[in-house]
Amino acid sequence: QVQLVESGGDLVQAGGSLRLSCAASGTIVRANNMGWYRQAPGKQRGLVAIISSSGNTNYADSVKGRFTISRDNAKNTVYLQMNSLKPEDTAVYYCNAWITPRGVIGTVNYWGQGTQVTVSS
Repeated sequence: QVQLVESGGDLVQAGGSLRLSCAASGTIVRANNMGWYRQAPGKQRGLVAIISSSGNTNYADSVKGRFTISRDNAKNTVYLQMNSLKPEDTAVYYCNAWITPRGVIGTVNYWGQGTQVTVSS
């Protein structure tokens, strides 16, 4: 059984910073791509940032230069450092990971439960 547990969401003023964490636990052989998505009220869930197991990254245009994704492969943990936050960054942030669990051939996609980020103006 694999679970993704997020933490770090909070209420912050515009211009502030937050760091989200997502730890994958369970019988994991390999964590492949890991990433963050977000969903604001009334909007579809969309990609924020993604990082491969080798460290290659990709960002949504709206967060480039402000957000940084990183990971600790030894801990199966992915981070999202968010700087210069704007009110439009307000959303529920979801962790996503493609993981090879023990005893499984191939990869399985997992989602975290979400963590609320609210940026006040």
